[in-house]
Amino acid sequence: MEEKYKNITREEFMNFFRDDEKLNELTVDDRVEIFQSILVGSSDITKELLDGLLSDYCADRLEVSEKAITN
Repeated sequence: MEEKYKNITREEFMNFFRDDEKLNELTVDDRVEIFQSILVGSSDITKELLDGLLSDYCADRLEVSEKAITN
């Protein structure tokens, strides 16, 4: 089964991702798995990204703070 997915193009993947009807076929667990694995690395996770997510999902009880990095 894994082999056939190697032939999905970026365009096909993005078309699926932008199709609300198809996305609604995903379970909550599917969505969490995708969310947790889609970013390339830790540098992709920023305060701005997390603030945007909290805002988009109305999670006003949570706050993101930035830790200063010292060398």
